Amino acid sequence: MHPEEFRRHGHELVDWMADYLSGVGDLPVTPAVRPGDIRRRLPTSPPDQGEPFAALFGDFRDLIVPGMTHWNHPGWFAYFPCNNSPPAILGEMLTAAMGAQCMSWATSPAATELEQVAMDWLRQMLGLPQEFVGVIQDTASTAALVALLSARERATGGAAGRRGMDAGLGLTVYASREAHSSIDKGVKLAGYGLDRLRRIPGDAAFALDPAALERAIQEDVAAGLKPACVVASIGTTSSTAVDPVPAIAAICRRHGIWLHVDAAYAGAAAIVPELRGYFAGMEAADSIVLNPHKWLLTNFDCTAYYVRDRDALLSTFSITPEYLRTAHDAEVVNYRDWGIQLGRRFRALKLWFVIRSYGVEGLRAIIRRHVALAAELAGWVDQSADFERVAPVPFGLVCFRYRPVGKSEKELDGLNERLLAEVNATRRVCLTHTRLGGRYVIRMVIGQRATEREHVVEAWKLIREAAARL
Repeated sequence: MHPEEFRRHGHELVDWMADYLSGVGDLPVTPAVRPGDIRRRLPTSPPDQGEPFAALFGDFRDLIVPGMTHWNHPGWFAYFPCNNSPPAILGEMLTAAMGAQCMSWATSPAATELEQVAMDWLRQMLGLPQEFVGVIQDTASTAALVALLSARERATGGAAGRRGMDAGLGLTVYASREAHSSIDKGVKLAGYGLDRLRRIPGDAAFALDPAALERAIQEDVAAGLKPACVVASIGTTSSTAVDPVPAIAAICRRHGIWLHVDAAYAGAAAIVPELRGYFAGMEAADSIVLNPHKWLLTNFDCTAYYVRDRDALLSTFSITPEYLRTAHDAEVVNYRDWGIQLGRRFRALKLWFVIRSYGVEGLRAIIRRHVALAAELAGWVDQSADFERVAPVPFGLVCFRYRPVGKSEKELDGLNERLLAEVNATRRVCLTHTRLGGRYVIRMVIGQRATEREHVVEAWKLIREAAARL
């Protein structure tokens, strides 16, 4: 494709993207497809000869877009948001155009130094102490694994990394029963073994019980095991429960345990001064993760990982073969040594664009709007005789269930499952479910950039109408 042809098609694609962003709310949130429908419409073998770009773009519009779930739809209330924004999209376009490999300062000096600046801007926005340094990982699951590996190396004095986990047998990890499943995966991949993961019970608000954590640690120490890491959650996946981080941090300090704070979804809310109380104790962590690609309008993937002890991170991941050595290594940051990946994308550019385009106050206003809408929805649930809210609402997620009188718990589970299916079948909104305290619960998270009060009102109307039919 010649540059002028690229220019013409590029303009066409930008026009489509602008129309998509302005009109996505008119599309069905989820596609009306069955497994295999898309694949059956695609060729089974690659073309022998190149095809004109117009044909590619036509198939994108006709085959791919109708089969997509639109995560940036204002009626998207499922899982957690996966946000984007015009400045982030433009940043991604520029990143793709340059095609840079940003594994070290020497391979892309501006990319490295911009990441340092953007991560320090975000640190200031979050109110974290200066000793924290940040790096952009791809996802919170990777960041959790990085934290677990760092904790393992500290607990074994580096022996696990040098000689394998036979040198670190008996290490234990602790997390609440509501902690994200990435902790289970990380515990497996880091070599602890799932039988060394202690799932600590929680309180009525689904937050980790510090007394139960202390007992579990003491029991493991008495059994000759070595506690290595505690994962505290601020905003759990099922209900956005907030673990009591100050009490957990005190326990970790007493026992010399690495504290990792998982704030993947909710961490963005720490930029709002009146919400910062939910993050008390976070400054005492050894590592922290949050996802700008969830609630800070930055295209996936962009995970912010902060660590207090930079040397602990480097001693875990730094390996420098001769072919990667440069004359400036002693005076620069090489982010290849700050995580699992060697090759790295230029993720900082889109985050930088977002922060500069919206400003801190603009980003705060969006989060405030979402939190206020969630509080209003929670009020509607509380005022309804046939619905009950089943968890606190500190951020943008409301967990509730339909609860008409005279139904057993098993019947209520089935009723709510049918209710959710009916609401989602409209394809005007999309919600998901979880289980809290063994009960089937509907989750409705308000966090999409384009979501306004009218969309929350419509969702609640659809929910009430489906309940009436049931």
